[in-house]
This record gives sequence, structure tokens and C-alpha cells, in this order.
Amino acid sequence: MVPPQLIIRSPNGRNKPTALLHGTSVYEMRLTMPTPDEIVEREGLRLFSPAAALAYAAPVFFTQKPVDARTALALFSDASEILAKLLEGGHSVIAGRLAGAFRNIGRNRIADEIVKNMEAAGYTIRESDPFETRIDIALPRRETSPYAGRIRLMWQAMREGVIDNFPDSPGIPNDTDAYLKRVEDTYVTDAYHSLSIEGYRVSLELIERVRSGSWDPDSEEDRKHRDAMAARGYYQAFQSVKKSVTAVLSNENPGTVVDNDHGDWYRELFGPSVTAGILQPASLAGYRDNRVYIRRSMHVPLSPEAVRDAMPVFFEMLEAEEHPAVRVVLGHFVFVYIHPYMDGNGRMGRFLMNVMLAAGGYPWTVIPVERRDDYMAALEQASVAHNIVPFSSFLGDLVERSLAGNPEARSPV
Repeated sequence: MVPPQLIIRSPNGRNKPTALLHGTSVYEMRLTMPTPDEIVEREGLRLFSPAAALAYAAPVFFTQKPVDARTALALFSDASEILAKLLEGGHSVIAGRLAGAFRNIGRNRIADEIVKNMEAAGYTIRESDPFETRIDIALPRRETSPYAGRIRLMWQAMREGVIDNFPDSPGIPNDTDAYLKRVEDTYVTDAYHSLSIEGYRVSLELIERVRSGSWDPDSEEDRKHRDAMAARGYYQAFQSVKKSVTAVLSNENPGTVVDNDHGDWYRELFGPSVTAGILQPASLAGYRDNRVYIRRSMHVPLSPEAVRDAMPVFFEMLEAEEHPAVRVVLGHFVFVYIHPYMDGNGRMGRFLMNVMLAAGGYPWTVIPVERRDDYMAALEQASVAHNIVPFSSFLGDLVERSLAGNPEARSPV
């Protein structure tokens, strides 16, 4: 994400902020430059190494940015790099804080190494936990990517906020055919609102023409019409998603189903545009290989390399998750947070959400285009402030109305 303030360290710093757009700023801090062994280069930026960054981090960092702090800590498999920094500067207070921080995430061996080595060097260590809370999650011995660790930690941190703000699961329905019939009956409403949220101009007539088969792929007008291609792709993807719904209604693991099937949804979603020559065939290759940015958002989706680290962990968390509401809310949110595709992430996220709803026995739920601003604002809060409550409440209210037989989204007139 775009940080509210970027701190620049320089011997000539003015110790003053420079205000930028959207409430952000750059703060020039007058400090000596880090030594060469404290610097790493990432994407053209000279940054502190993880060990140096943790050693210099103020105590408030652990309370205000706990996911960031735990993500950094999870990158270490032993204490050697951290200890070199602590012993070199005789940082006994920092050593006690970092020992407590490592113990907080279950890395007791690293915590013990810090304490024992500092004491062997003659320092007195008072270990203290800088975090305000503890987490109940089994992290791997060492995360290969900070993005993989971030997904695990965000998931765990957000679970309670979801569970407290989402209706209880009705349970898998006994009549699968009746459930699927209701899903099909929702198609026109769902297609209209989901496509409209993404800025496509679709009408009831276009949606029905695509569904009924009157859409002609050889027609010059239909072939070149961007909205017609989007509507046709949505119809084909919807049919593919219904197969996934059938699988989860048969008690297959919903995380596994979506992991196996989401590539099919994506190919169906954009296949017509490729056939018509609007998109290149390489668009169907899979996860993106370029950067992508979200208009009017301070959240910057993961780099292409990070996407490949994060997506397997995302599906791992989804497969292991037992609470239906958490699968629904975090399934949608984390997917669009990662933003694995160049286009179609919102539609794919809403498809995924509805497969997770089916796995919990909830009705297929449509997000109304009239609530687009609320929807995007809630996603922004979750992405930038790590506050999942607005998004969970937003979806929970829509699901409550669907459960009561009075869905908020209406079919186009």
C-alpha cells in the first residue's frame, strides 16, 4: 500500500515533513547514512536490510503495525543476522524487545539464542513482548516470501472481526437442485450488477440475448462490441462457477474446489474477447506478469513475483478454514488484495465469494451497483487499515437480506 508517510534518512535532512497528495507526506530525518552491510536494494530502492530495520524499529512499530512487524520477523530462520547487529552495537534493550517479539510469533529458539548470546557477551537482558496481543497460528520455520507470511498473518488477525459481524451459517441445503435453480434465477441480476460495477454498459436485452444464444460470434457488431464480449464471457464463466457450486454442495472442500476451478472461470470470462481479437491469447495464460494499480486506491497490489508466492498460501488458508463466514469474507477480500490477474479480479472475487456462500448454505448474493462506493470504501479499509469489520458488515447485511428473501440488488428494468 501507499504509506501515509515515507521517512528518508539523510545527513542533510531538515527534520521536517513535506506534504503530498491524499494526506501523505515525506519526512526528511537528519541522521547518518546506514553502513553498506545494512543496505539492500529492492526494485531500484536502497532500503534497510530486515535485520537492521528491526534493530532500528521503535517500540510503537510493533503496536501500530503488528502485521508488518510479524511479517518481517517470520523471515528469519535463526538469530545469526539479528545477533550480529545487536552484539556489534551492544543493544541490550533492543535485544530484550526482539527476543520477546520472536517469542510472540512462536520462534522460541531464536528468542533463546538472542538472550543466551547477549548474556554470554556480558549484557543483562530483560525480555519484553512489544506486541499488544498474541496470535494463534503455526507459522512455517521460515517464510520464503514476506508476502506469504503477510497473507497468513492477515488471515489470522482478521478472523474474529469477520465472525463477529456476519450471520451464522444456515448449513448445506438438502435440496441441491432447488439451490442451483435459485442460482440460475439470479443470473440476470448478478450479471447486470457485477458487470456494471466494473464499468461495463450492459442492458437486460444484451444479457438475455447472450444467454438465449442470439449472440452471434460471427456478427461484426457483436464481435467488436466490448460490452457484448464482457456479457458473453460472464455468462460462460457463470456456468463454470455453477459446477463449482455443485461440488461444494456435495461437501467437497471449498478451498480445494476453487483452487482447482478458478482458472476455468477466468478462461471462460475472457475467452470471447480473445476470440474476437480484443485481447491477445496470452491474456489467458494465467496470473499476471506485470504491475497493476487500482484507480483512486492507496492499496498497491502485489508484484507479479509476489503473486506467485501469495496465491498458494491463500488457497492453503482457504482449504484449512473451517468457519463458513471467514471463507466468504476473507476469500473475497484476500483474492482482490492480491489481485492476481491484469483484469477481472472483482468479478472473480465475487464468484469466489458466492461459491464460499454456497459452501456455508447461504444464498447467492449480489452486490448492487448502487452500493459500489460503499463496497470499494470497505475494501479500502481492509486493504490499507487492515480493518475488516466494515467489509464483513457490508457483506453480512446483504447476506441477511438474501436470507430473509428480500435481496437488495434488483434486476434491471
